[in-house]
Amino acid sequence: MNRISLAFRSFFSILFGGKLPPDVAQAFGYAKAMPAKAPSSPASAPAAKPKPVAGPADGAIQILAVLQRDARLVDFLMEDISAFSDEQIGAAVRDVQAQARESLARYLHLEPVIDGVEGAFTKTEGLSPAEVKLIGNVPASGKAPGGLLRHKGWKAAKVDLPQSALGAVLAAAELEIE
Repeated sequence: MNRISLAFRSFFSILFGGKLPPDVAQAFGYAKAMPAKAPSSPASAPAAKPKPVAGPADGAIQILAVLQRDARLVDFLMEDISAFSDEQIGAAVRDVQAQARESLARYLHLEPVIDGVEGAFTKTEGLSPAEVKLIGNVPASGKAPGGLLRHKGWKAAKVDLPQSALGAVLAAAELEIE
């Protein structure tokens, strides 16, 4: 459950804040950001206004908009499901999961970080610290030659998101005209 919690916290933090929460970044071994450069002298000519570049929040909004459009994921997550029976929730989750999985496959090529058998000994050689999270009895150095593979991890090998004209709007409100 901890990985799911970290994934949701990371996703929504990037979506709404544009960066990982500091504790999550530290847990995965990401270095702190480089200090900003000192401002240039006022005598220099003003630089041309840079073109807007798509940031991490833009991609997060796009994928969330796709998941909302195809699987109604945001609707499901924002709904209070405490009044529903486990059978009703299970039926809803089955549909949302199938549709969300299909959407992810359409726009992202996901592959495991380590393509191995879970439970087998796996070496860390050739893997960056961002790709592997050591758990259990981790040495003080924070490095190990290998360990038992508990989760293969996921990485996006290819991202092919559609262009979005909605900006920060995930799904337009729908008004029925009678």
